[in-house]
Amino acid sequence: MLNRAQQVIEQIAQKTSKVILFHSMSGKDSIALLNLLYPHFEKVVCVFMYVVKDLDHIARYMHYINKKYPKAQIIQIPHFAVFSYIKTGHLGHAQNEKQRLYNLSDLTDNIREKTSIKWAFFGFKQSDSMNRRVMLRTYQEQAINEKNKKVYPLSTYKNNNIIEYIKAEKLITPEKYGNSQSSGTDINDLNYLLFLRNHFPNDLKKVIAEFPLVERKLYEYAYERAKTI
Repeated sequence: MLNRAQQVIEQIAQKTSKVILFHSMSGKDSIALLNLLYPHFEKVVCVFMYVVKDLDHIARYMHYINKKYPKAQIIQIPHFAVFSYIKTGHLGHAQNEKQRLYNLSDLTDNIREKTSIKWAFFGFKQSDSMNRRVMLRTYQEQAINEKNKKVYPLSTYKNNNIIEYIKAEKLITPEKYGNSQSSGTDINDLNYLLFLRNHFPNDLKKVIAEFPLVERKLYEYAYERAKTI
């Protein structure tokens, strides 16, 4: 299962023994990809980009990784969106108009410098969006960007393929927010906020502490819902 991904990973394993994996903790693509990578490398550094740090529902996945993959290392860094949120004061966040902005490439380079690891893996798929499909089809085997040392083993797969692999391997179940499958910590997603309110209220408090206007979004949702009853 996911044989093409395995072949891509094996090619990179011939070039290096240590890799970086940008890992969302609770997302299906990250869960599957870590399991695929782990047997082939001496070290896998999982980089988790958070919007709000130390959320309980994310900690469960970190504990799972630490137990199942003892040679894997988890590094936590702010998501690149956080820098924009700070600059604009998004949803009431403490504002700093002088905040420097970063993108994913910037953060990848920063992690490379800190770890001295050059090859980086990502869970992007062509089925995710048109932009990703166009980008990924330009790479070797639609998965390997040799020039930038970035690898996308899941490029040609669909969501169902990933879910089937997770079930077959008996891996931890990805988190679901409402009817959507998400990588988590999307403070603009009402389904995500309702999930926290219903299942992890302490996490919601942490989100509101950093983004106070999230509470208003929930109030407006409740108000509109009440009008339809």
